[in-house]
Amino acid sequence: MNYRRVAVIGASGFIGRYVVKRLAGRGIIVTAIMRDAEAGGFLATMGDVGQIARLSVNITDPKALTAALEGQDAVVNLVGILFESGRAGFDAIHQEGAGRVARIAKAAGVRAFVHISALGADPASPSHYGRSKAAGEAAVHAAFPEAVILRPSVVFGPEDSFFNRFAEMSRISPALPLIGGGHTRFQPVYVGDVADAVMKALDQPEAAGKIFELGGPHVYTFRQVLELVLKLTNRSRKLVNLSWGRANLLARFMEWLPNPPLTHDQILLLGHDNVVGASALTFADLGIKPSAAEAILPAYMDRYARGGWYGKHQKGTK
Repeated sequence: MNYRRVAVIGASGFIGRYVVKRLAGRGIIVTAIMRDAEAGGFLATMGDVGQIARLSVNITDPKALTAALEGQDAVVNLVGILFESGRAGFDAIHQEGAGRVARIAKAAGVRAFVHISALGADPASPSHYGRSKAAGEAAVHAAFPEAVILRPSVVFGPEDSFFNRFAEMSRISPALPLIGGGHTRFQPVYVGDVADAVMKALDQPEAAGKIFELGGPHVYTFRQVLELVLKLTNRSRKLVNLSWGRANLLARFMEWLPNPPLTHDQILLLGHDNVVGASALTFADLGIKPSAAEAILPAYMDRYARGGWYGKHQKGTK
């Protein structure tokens, strides 16, 4: 990697902090772009004094983006949302925002661009999220043909909102829902591996212009995901089938919450498997061997087990 300055957009997010840490470890000057620079203060400790510059910039603001990307050698765009809220809609963020960043980066003379999309990106997706992700990819490649696009499956790690959410539910609820019977398949991918893929995408000239689908080494059904959570937290909970119709009805009510745990659009996504395609470029093409969920999850699922590590090893713990 022959870059002196790299801008990371969405730097304080789940994946962003891992990317920033890896870039700083190579001595690169990082421009950490986020909505609230104060909230991203923890990033400063990942590099030497002055190595990581934090900027408050919204990707809907072309003037601020232009100033932030001036003089950058490479850009990594990690911005994404899981549900719509006010002006922060899927099209505004995933399509228009991504395209705007790519156009400004190209005009600024940026040499490399890495865009994080999602495995559900598909112009024919029944989900607005999936369609907006596909439209964002198209907008990025139209403006910056050499951009590398990474499509991770469900990303897990200590700060995730997937395994952590179900583990938290298992602490307070006597039952966990199997939406649509729990048959949907996932290929969870470790956040550190996704960050490594970003680094490889920047390192390898032959990756330019390509799309890589990122999934872990194992595929799990939704039922198996919940069973794994219960096993790791040493809890016994009933798994209850929740039909698609009832799940949709529940989601409609939850959408009124400030941070909805489930939305109608997410139900549409759950109706389709989230696994790497048979003919897709993958981690293997980037020279990365992905980590198994069973190797990473115990380190942070333990906090949800009654009594922690010791509690899990006591007979009769439920």
